[in-house]
Amino acid sequence: MFASIRTYRVGTGSIDEALHRVDRDLADAFAREPGFISYEVVRTGEHTLASITTFHEREQAEASNQLAAEWVADELADFDVERMGMVSGAVVVSRASSDALVPAHH
Repeated sequence: MFASIRTYRVGTGSIDEALHRVDRDLADAFAREPGFISYEVVRTGEHTLASITTFHEREQAEASNQLAAEWVADELADFDVERMGMVSGAVVVSRASSDALVPAHH
């Protein structure tokens, strides 16, 4: 398994509305990608977010970064979203409960 973690700052507008769009559209786009395992978004501050995508193969995780960059540029342009950072790598320790299978919605 491979994961990508991206951090963002939402410059203008309602972060709740931005998250609604992500939940409605981007989350499902990731779920349709080959090798998809999981996608989470964490609100890390008043105007900041982190997203985590996990895929079976490194190439799939790397492709998710491109999908995210294009989607954010196209669909969240009115929120002046800045990608602050991105890291990725092999998942080396992992646990999940069945609760992880229940989608969280915003």
